[in-house]
Amino acid sequence: MKPVIALVGRPNVGKSTLFNRMTKSRDAIVADFAGLTRDRHYGDGRLGDREFIVIDTGGFEPDSSTGIVKEMAKQTRQAVAEADAVIFVLDVRTGLAGQDQDIGRYLRQCNKRVFVAVNKAEGMSDSPLLAEFHELGMGEPHPVSAAHGQGIRSLLEAVLDSFEAPVEGEAFEGEGAEEDESKAIRLAVAGRPNVGKSTLINTWLGEERLVAFDMPGTTRDAISVDFERNGQKFKLIDTAGLRRKGKVFEAIEKFSVVKTLQAIADANVVLLLIDATQGVTDQDAHIAGYILDSGRAVVVAINKWDAIDSYQRETIERQILTRLGFLRFAPILKISALKRQGLGPLWKALADAYSSAYRKMTTPVLTRLIQEAVQHQQPQRAGISRPKLRYAHQGGMNPPIVVIHGNALDGVSDVYKRYLEGRIRDHYKLVGTPLRIELRSSKNPFAET
Repeated sequence: MKPVIALVGRPNVGKSTLFNRMTKSRDAIVADFAGLTRDRHYGDGRLGDREFIVIDTGGFEPDSSTGIVKEMAKQTRQAVAEADAVIFVLDVRTGLAGQDQDIGRYLRQCNKRVFVAVNKAEGMSDSPLLAEFHELGMGEPHPVSAAHGQGIRSLLEAVLDSFEAPVEGEAFEGEGAEEDESKAIRLAVAGRPNVGKSTLINTWLGEERLVAFDMPGTTRDAISVDFERNGQKFKLIDTAGLRRKGKVFEAIEKFSVVKTLQAIADANVVLLLIDATQGVTDQDAHIAGYILDSGRAVVVAINKWDAIDSYQRETIERQILTRLGFLRFAPILKISALKRQGLGPLWKALADAYSSAYRKMTTPVLTRLIQEAVQHQQPQRAGISRPKLRYAHQGGMNPPIVVIHGNALDGVSDVYKRYLEGRIRDHYKLVGTPLRIELRSSKNPFAET
């Protein structure tokens, strides 16, 4: 799984600027869940071929006991608990403050890997001002400038090098194996707290009596459960807080944003569970958006369908169209985990979504589909020329990617791309998976003459 790095420090030391620099975007927030916090944000980062998740936090005052400052401190403690490593951000211009010492004491008690980043140190890599930060006793301070990008790469290299890299020659878990039907399908169950994830999982495992073992995972206690149904192996990736030993599931459902993000990124198929009694909320839409951005196959299940009346059902149908309209390709099923209703069709939908995500599409068939689509409806002219679509091939799986080659394809509209997507989906019967279309135009050899 991706390492998780939390940025911690007192107010105004440049944590958010560093967050934006590490995620290479000023809009890199991928999970700002309504009602959870306004001061703890999550973003994806990459250094070379190594990916990680960054958590940005508000100004930290460990001893705060009242008001909004207390809530911000609570969110920071949660971020530290979720993280694999902590970057302690300080300000070289103001020096080592008493509040920094308090934060340092707290971080030492947390038994986390801590890296000291002294911010606003542009051009000061050898400055004697850095010496006082050794007092923290947390290793060599890293002089950085979040605003100018100086020292960020060496800081990230130090943080990421502290994690074990995969053994050379071995694939990451889940890579290179998905196409083998004998391998387990990695299934993540995602959703807000108390939507019935634990009830559904308990129903699956209790009814089928298929638990093989529960396996402790990383330091964040992300636990996967292996089980089998009708000869197909599954690896359930939990986002609801599994107990490390003893009983498989705790009765009280815990929620961690970072676990959900990691589970989605690590899955082949995601089951998005929604509580019918609460309707489709903004938080549901945030999770669905992250699933779509991750390119994962997804099935939506409306749980507790038996507990609502006809008026509420009509309301939810409208909410699905308005708030989850971008998941039109995903099957939507109505279930009751408690009463074990609708679980058979749910399993079929999950299997269909998985097979669609890894569907093989040959170049001759794709090219014929594109040519037939153009004969039925040509793309609109863009300026003096009309885009010409010549041939297509598959560019990847999970999600399926179709690469179309031709001339002047920059003029192909989004509407026409959706038209092509629909033709491809209909032919290959793709359900539950995003389909991405990439357009590549041939270069004009006379363009520069």
